[in-house]
Amino acid sequence: MPSTSAPGAAAEPVLGLRERKKARTKAAIQEHALRLYREQGYAETTVEQIAAAAEVSPSTFFRYFPAKEDTVLTDLMDQQSFEVMVNAPSELSPMEALRYAINVVFRDMSDEHLQLEMVRNQLIQSVPELRRGMLMEIIRPRDLLAEAIARRLGRPLDDPDLRLYAAAVMGVFLNLALESTGKDPAASVAQLGDLIDQVDRVVHLPEA
Repeated sequence: MPSTSAPGAAAEPVLGLRERKKARTKAAIQEHALRLYREQGYAETTVEQIAAAAEVSPSTFFRYFPAKEDTVLTDLMDQQSFEVMVNAPSELSPMEALRYAINVVFRDMSDEHLQLEMVRNQLIQSVPELRRGMLMEIIRPRDLLAEAIARRLGRPLDDPDLRLYAAAVMGVFLNLALESTGKDPAASVAQLGDLIDQVDRVVHLPEA
């Protein structure tokens, strides 16, 4: 799930003034980077161009993103998105709650942000270094998903069954990001929902 920190997204956190300013700066850098990648290509875009578009210095860029590839991979799935899942209606199963969260997050995105998410997915499919980076990035959201399920079900965070279950579900996201050829946001969300349903039919979380 993409970050909910961009304009038009759901569930803004309660942050201090300094934290809000830093979050806005980070989001602005990332959005300008994705726009430049869309307009002129990933390899052709430099850090200096991104910094100039976002009206920050290159040193400021590197405070938020250690490398250019991080502008694509950072916040692919973030804590706020999983908070939506945790707070989904209690009668939903974990996978139903996940699908609910995906629908809420994408529903509340602006059209421009949706298009930038499609740019992000297309870059991951086409740029080898980003494909490799995606394999590493999947570890963090796996842990976030495991935590969200644990909180919904009242299970311990170190439950090995839960971590394996979360890893299987994250494989769905990895499969979509690396293999999807769709460019339509609504179709991509529907495809992701269908894949989650398939996982729910074949992968089951044992009772505690």
